[in-house]
Amino acid sequence: MANTISNVYIETYERTVRHLAQQGVARLRPWVMEKSVQSEAHNWERLGQGTAALKSLRGTSGRAAPTPVDDYPWSRRISSPDTWDTGDLTEQEDIVQMLVDPNSNLAQSQGMAMRRAIDDSIITAATGASVDQDGAVAFPAGQAIGAADAAVDIFYFLVTEATEKFMANDIDPEEEKVFVVGPAQARKLLQLTEATSGDYNAVRPLTSKGYIESWMGYSWVVSTRLPDSSASGTDGDENYCFAMTRKAIGLQMNKDIWVRIAEDPSVSFAWRVYAAATFGAIRVEDEHLVRINASNVI
Repeated sequence: MANTISNVYIETYERTVRHLAQQGVARLRPWVMEKSVQSEAHNWERLGQGTAALKSLRGTSGRAAPTPVDDYPWSRRISSPDTWDTGDLTEQEDIVQMLVDPNSNLAQSQGMAMRRAIDDSIITAATGASVDQDGAVAFPAGQAIGAADAAVDIFYFLVTEATEKFMANDIDPEEEKVFVVGPAQARKLLQLTEATSGDYNAVRPLTSKGYIESWMGYSWVVSTRLPDSSASGTDGDENYCFAMTRKAIGLQMNKDIWVRIAEDPSVSFAWRVYAAATFGAIRVEDEHLVRINASNVI
């Protein structure tokens, strides 16, 4: 006699959707200059430093000296926006056969994808070439630590080297600074006595987040989206990290993240879930950013 009791087994389902592990917020957006504009490009005007001279060197003992025209150096960086978008579709019959609301959950997931896109744009601006009135501007060698295939470890002296570059550039020490690293560098920090010991770090270094958030005058942000910095760009043993102030990167936000959910009559009135944003990032002040070719090998 056949055993058929399995035919009446029941299956159970949850009423909530688990969004799989992913970055859900724009971690770097709070650390840039953001402008809400409506234009095909935005000019970030820059004025370089000038010099003062003794008035007595102009004219006789400085009396009735001609007014100087020292030709202060003006320049600009130019950001151009791009539109990023993502979308999906659910059939009408999908909704009536599910315990969860697929459209609402898709909208949430798409919002997270768009926030990651903002970080991607900022990271590209921080680590690559910039654009000024004359065209592309390569990343300045003097603002880089470590070369391709010659990655350095995140350790105490490297952080002081980055700080030295900020001081050499006369960056106001009151400017808040952030250090953006990957998981490997965050792990390395946890192995440094100078970072974890109260004898060196007056700020409580370890938090419930499991990584160091404040050390050596920097807020520390962990990102999994930093680009491979090896010569091949694919070996995974090194990536670009960077330290910066809020004056380093400009974010042109033409239209912030928006989401639409609507029926589409062209596909049996299925629901379309769509998200988009129009923005562009540019490195505005090179002196406010230090790029590190950091090793991922612990």
